[in-house]
Amino acid sequence: MEQKKQYQRRKKTLIGTVISDKMDKTVTVLVERITQHPIYKKFIRKRKKFKAHDERNACKVGDKVLIVESRPLSKEKHWRVKEIIEKAV
Repeated sequence: MEQKKQYQRRKKTLIGTVISDKMDKTVTVLVERITQHPIYKKFIRKRKKFKAHDERNACKVGDKVLIVESRPLSKEKHWRVKEIIEKAV
């Protein structure tokens, strides 16, 4: 019998700011990126919000965090907080 090859996919990582920590073990992270408009060449700031799993409820509003892609944990939650890069003052 032939064995199936296991391909290990690199998980995406993003850096963002915690904007909400009101839920239990979940934080909302705002990720901002800058892209250039294809025609007008103006730089545009694009933002997207992600819900991330925070097992220890360690993140607070204003913290800069590194989130990593994971399996679906709920309807909207597909990311986990890997580490807190910078604590809010």
